[in-house]
Amino acid sequence: MARDFYADRARVARFATDFGWRRLCVRAMRHPFARWFTRPVSVPSRLLFAPHDLRTGDPTRAHEFYSGRFAFAGKVVTTDGASPFEMVPPSREWAEELMSFSWLRHLQAAGTPIARANARALVGDWIASGAHRDPAAAAPDVAARRVISWLTQAPLILQSADAVFHRRFLRSLAAQVRYVRSVQRYARDGRPRLICALALCFAGLCMADQPRLLRSGQRRLTEELERQILADGGHVGRDPGALIELLLDLLPLRQSFAVRHLPPPPALLNAIDRMMPMLRFFRHVDGSFAHFNGMGPTPADWLATVLAYDDARGRPLSNAPYSGYQRMEAGGTVLIADTGAPPPIPVSHEAHAGCLSFELSSGRNRLVVNCGMPATGREGWRATARQTAAHSTAVIEETSSCRFVAGGLMKRLCGTPVLEGPSDLRIDRAPRGGADVLLASHDGYARRFGVVHQRSWRLSPDGGRLDGEDLFRVAHGEEFTSDQREGYAIRFHLHPLVRPSRAADGHTVLLHMPDGDDWAFTAPEVAVSIEESIMLAANGGARRTEQLVIVGHARDMPRVSWTFMRVHGLAS
Repeated sequence: MARDFYADRARVARFATDFGWRRLCVRAMRHPFARWFTRPVSVPSRLLFAPHDLRTGDPTRAHEFYSGRFAFAGKVVTTDGASPFEMVPPSREWAEELMSFSWLRHLQAAGTPIARANARALVGDWIASGAHRDPAAAAPDVAARRVISWLTQAPLILQSADAVFHRRFLRSLAAQVRYVRSVQRYARDGRPRLICALALCFAGLCMADQPRLLRSGQRRLTEELERQILADGGHVGRDPGALIELLLDLLPLRQSFAVRHLPPPPALLNAIDRMMPMLRFFRHVDGSFAHFNGMGPTPADWLATVLAYDDARGRPLSNAPYSGYQRMEAGGTVLIADTGAPPPIPVSHEAHAGCLSFELSSGRNRLVVNCGMPATGREGWRATARQTAAHSTAVIEETSSCRFVAGGLMKRLCGTPVLEGPSDLRIDRAPRGGADVLLASHDGYARRFGVVHQRSWRLSPDGGRLDGEDLFRVAHGEEFTSDQREGYAIRFHLHPLVRPSRAADGHTVLLHMPDGDDWAFTAPEVAVSIEESIMLAANGGARRTEQLVIVGHARDMPRVSWTFMRVHGLAS
């Protein structure tokens, strides 16, 4: 035990040291003198083409920008005629979205002369203000996103521009590409580092006379894709939403190679081919993604755009062992379960403690969900949403199955990654008696409480019945000792549209659906309570909902069986 403790401390210390060093290097690269120590990027004579932006824009937002109203990340700033880059940002998220210039797509969607002039004026304000040294603007992933946004929206910005502005724009763009190339190796691991590689590839393709930049960008992109996109198509960070975000960039990049009549890197093609089936894996019948590991509300328009590029359109995978997920489907009923360990520390900043949680849907009705993450104001909800209690699984002593960086110097230095979580996971899946049966266990509570959580699911062939069981067994030894009195709570968070009503026996809850496809939940011999909950990942903001809860003690009641069953003829 002592050896494990010191090994964990050493691992965390190495991560914190490495993370702190990278942050220090990024800060150093912001200094004006840093350009003397980085390889220059020549100012292009012209842009060869503009990549297609697959993210849809809202033309009504263009009028808001023209009026001086900038709403990002759930915060609104009114400039009253001043430049938005001179305003004090209400939050870090607001500043990062402003500095990324991803909102230019809304001006492009408007397509009016006023929108084009406003876009040009805002870009000119940013160049003149020296905002590139702002900490939010200088974050490697924000700078990379800004490069991609400027390239994709170059026709909007440069149409009707005079020669002076055109040269200023190209000089600023080349300087930002140079900065991204200098800091990309210090960017936070995961998507931030991958976005930097994407920006360098886009720049090498779109800017004239940049063969060296393109070669280095391709090399970095290949390295990151091979490392971050797992064999089953999932992302190493285990966030389903990362697939949508990345494909919105990878698909236009593939098209950009075709425009230049250049062969795309094999790693790019392989990554897209692996990721596409995983989009279908995480989808419920109503089109929404399951809420695991940082997934928020499903961006339906973006997802539909990406799925339009899916040529296979086959049946979703049932097993994603590298990503750590399982899917069961029968008769219009879909179950998606998290059966994986937390991702490595460097890419675990958004990971949740939701091992053995699941979501259940019947047709277009979603029954059981996880709380998920909101689309805006994520920082305020992150600590709550990542807890095991925010997932449809079992909680021991109201403690999460993962340990996160909670605060203090470590949080200021390296954020809130997962320090420790389940490491020994056992998964067994096979058809039994004509039904699909999945059995999984994890040791996330073994070190602290000496308890292993095991859960099984059995989905009937017609999809009308899901039988489950939670088993709490001793981690070391044959039986619990007299002083082991760990309490547990088994939670099933319900979708806001589900209306639960308790039956008279105290073991059964009727689940009324909007379309009359009603279900019942029952757990024989144990009391089932209905408690308040919240669905953070609801469209339009967090929504109040309810959850079914079963409480007990592992020593007194180690095994709990429960069933979801479709019923007919219930009064609504």
